[in-house]
Amino acid sequence: MSKKKLIRITTIPLSLDKLLSGQLHFMNAFYDVIAVSSDNAYLQKIGNKEKTRTFSLAMSRKITPFLDLVAVVQLFLFLKKEKPLVVHSHTPKAGIVAMLAAKLARVPIRLHTVAGLPLMETNGPKRKLLEAVEKVTYSCATRIYPNSRGLFDFLVTNEFIAENKMKVIGNGSSNGIDTAYFSPDKISETQQKYLRISLGIQNDDFVFVFVGRLVGDKGINELVLAFKNANQHNKRLKLLLVGTPEMDLDPLQAVTQLEIAHHKNIISVGFQEDIRPYLAISDALVFPSYREGFPNVVLQAGAMGLPAIVTNINGCNEIIKDGQNGIIIPVKNSDAIEKVFFKLMKDKQLFKFLQSNARPMITSRFEQKEIWKLLRAEYQELETAWLKK
Repeated sequence: MSKKKLIRITTIPLSLDKLLSGQLHFMNAFYDVIAVSSDNAYLQKIGNKEKTRTFSLAMSRKITPFLDLVAVVQLFLFLKKEKPLVVHSHTPKAGIVAMLAAKLARVPIRLHTVAGLPLMETNGPKRKLLEAVEKVTYSCATRIYPNSRGLFDFLVTNEFIAENKMKVIGNGSSNGIDTAYFSPDKISETQQKYLRISLGIQNDDFVFVFVGRLVGDKGINELVLAFKNANQHNKRLKLLLVGTPEMDLDPLQAVTQLEIAHHKNIISVGFQEDIRPYLAISDALVFPSYREGFPNVVLQAGAMGLPAIVTNINGCNEIIKDGQNGIIIPVKNSDAIEKVFFKLMKDKQLFKFLQSNARPMITSRFEQKEIWKLLRAEYQELETAWLKK
């Protein structure tokens, strides 16, 4: 008996690759999985890695109504041909395109995961437009999966969708964390030594690391300002930035760009395929984002044994328990970041306590394979309910 088809779709392949790594391959044991995204060359690499079929669909993260309509039509025709049982989308643009096309093609099970909402940091007409798009996405879906309890509450409170149409899988997260891969013992002392030397990091430096896009809504402007002020009082403080800017979508302030480029204790290494070595040579993660769904990097850093400084937003405040495996600070507050820098550096007892809890509090709640099993069970439950109709 042939396997039923499951289509997983994101706006850009990076989301399939980094946010859902391994999950498509796992599901391929039970379904004929097809990965759909833009950028065919990158998508093909993901298909090879995950052992799934692919379908390239031109999509943009920007507001492009005409191109989006073309994408809906192309996906509709593809769905009519493939006749999948399930279409499961991630990211806002892929969500509206996939759920509209799947509804029109009468796909029985139409699922969308909400993993952060750009509209949270938008005002005026643009916010109204983004809200309308989200509501259309949710109305076309048969079930919505906020990937954090905070997002669930936000959607209910703001009347985006009825509570009984949503569900959080497990303790949250879209993919959990592979704690065998993200483990301190995977990076040898020798590797760490040579990486530190190459980056000019001394053994007695205290390294705060940020991993992610270097954009405004990740709190990079506040982070760099806080670091600049703190470093004037302690030259052993280092800031390691792992990620790339997005000048077209959310550029950093000019003064922030200059500090990153010229400050001798800010080390910017760009995008890295494997972030584990950079986490291994760091002391703590700092992640002052304005909005998130359920940030993978906080899970990854925790699994590598790093306590985290995070802002008091959904997802972050569900992974980090204040004073247990990290410290929670207000959003958009450089003074708060600066104070925590000094707190963790000076209070060695507190730092060691947070550090000792960092990995256990991830492994006990967010093991990747458990998330996959729960999602597989969810698909089975929905399929059973559909067959009974």
